[in-house]
Amino acid sequence: MSEMTPEPTSQDLQLAPPPAPAAALPQTSPNFARRLTAAIVAAVILATGAGVGTGWALARVISSRYPTQAHVQTVQPIQQSTSSGSTNLDINAITRKVSPAVVDINTVIQTASGSAAAAGTGLIITSSGDVLTNNHVVEGSVSVKVTIQGKSGTYPATVLGVDPTDDIAVIHINGVSGLPTVTIADSSTVQVGDTIYALGNALGLGGAPRVTKGSVTALDQTITASDNGAQAEQLTGMIQSDAEISPGDSGGALVNSAGQVVGVITAGEAQGFRSSSTTIAFAIPSSKAVDIANRILAGQAGNGVFIGPVGYLGVSVQTLDASSAAQLGVNVSSGAYVRTVVAGSPADHAGITAGSVITRVNSAVVDSATALGDALHQYKPGDQVKITWISGTATHTATVTLISGPTI
Repeated sequence: MSEMTPEPTSQDLQLAPPPAPAAALPQTSPNFARRLTAAIVAAVILATGAGVGTGWALARVISSRYPTQAHVQTVQPIQQSTSSGSTNLDINAITRKVSPAVVDINTVIQTASGSAAAAGTGLIITSSGDVLTNNHVVEGSVSVKVTIQGKSGTYPATVLGVDPTDDIAVIHINGVSGLPTVTIADSSTVQVGDTIYALGNALGLGGAPRVTKGSVTALDQTITASDNGAQAEQLTGMIQSDAEISPGDSGGALVNSAGQVVGVITAGEAQGFRSSSTTIAFAIPSSKAVDIANRILAGQAGNGVFIGPVGYLGVSVQTLDASSAAQLGVNVSSGAYVRTVVAGSPADHAGITAGSVITRVNSAVVDSATALGDALHQYKPGDQVKITWISGTATHTATVTLISGPTI
């Protein structure tokens, strides 16, 4: 009797909606958590006049601290294992084999009202310190530090490059050598029912990664995901499993019974988002992740990959469509609706305020949050661009000088 692989399905995975900046903001589905597995953020936000607050959030902006092109061009492509992966290791053997090459990633991210400390997971892919992780683990980072199993202290790291669309990033740990590396398998060999293990920095607690056991429950899944109310994105070709994952596991390893990485943990479904775990988990197939990582390591920008710093405007946005425009009462039917503006940013200096709708960057029409990011990604820090936005019934235009920082 042959086994049928399920047809691809689409699932909506969203965090419980955050406090809205305006009462009219549309709400997201309350019962699903995107990136529950994600970088877990123990927010230490300095609110004006309010002292220090704590809470949970999820990071979403790219660090601008990248190494030179010369570094990435010297790295050899990461190879996938050609072995069958038929060895059946128990959970203790899996832990001994894989965990030394799984690192804790700790970042400080930029927020509209201050900064926050975040934690995620990464996989060492070269002995010289290159690490594969999720883009959302390092987004917004103004500093990145890594804890390596068996080594004391933390090590600074820089972001080599990112692919936001596919949620992949590669960072480089500075000042290390001779590190253990993960073995990466060809994910096309994965089948429904295969035994798998998930390893990651569960709940951001640090130390040795937690290891959980499960099985592959579906292949080629399409999910629509969002972080903490941010613009939703679609991830395709995902591996679904029932190995328990938790916040902080993002960027961690989904491995087969031979201890070979077959996926990079990236999303989960759960009730609530503060400390929930889930057994409905999704991972980016290793073959896709390796292809993107190799392009980043070779310094090959394009096709969704960004190398080096990108221009930063300083806004948090969501897509505006006709339905949300009607709810918000704005006089434009499409664009990038500004939720918050970072104090002291180019947007702030230009006079862009929360509730504005950005409609154009130079000659590029902005009809969504993604379009704004795509337009800004074409420019580097120091570039001058003309931003057009609508506030109330008035249309404004200003030329701003972009700086280094998060993506938007």
